Amino acid sequence: MSAVQPLTLGEADVLAIAEDWLRAGRAVALATVVETWGSAPRPVGSHLVIDSDGHFEGSVSGGCVEGAVIGEAIDVIAAGEPRLLEFGVADETAWRVGLSCGGRIKVYVEKVV
Repeated sequence: MSAVQPLTLGEADVLAIAEDWLRAGRAVALATVVETWGSAPRPVGSHLVIDSDGHFEGSVSGGCVEGAVIGEAIDVIAAGEPRLLEFGVADETAWRVGLSCGGRIKVYVEKVV
């Protein structure tokens, strides 16, 4: 598992947006990268904030899996139960066959209250 990186200014902005959305009465979920392997484009600790209408800010994968994470986040908001999502190539053979976007990412999605 990769080490958690300190928040960057952009990630801190994402958390501030989540707070603003909550204050405005919007239902919000937070998706956080919790583990990476291989060529994951965002480090552990990266965030994506999503509201129940599918609006979002931030990134957990540079666009690779955001659509799937947003859909899952909307379900998490409705159900109130967190989910651990896993995307990507399951083993190291991807590197031997030359896949340019091999790797794996785990994203934890939780409703913010």
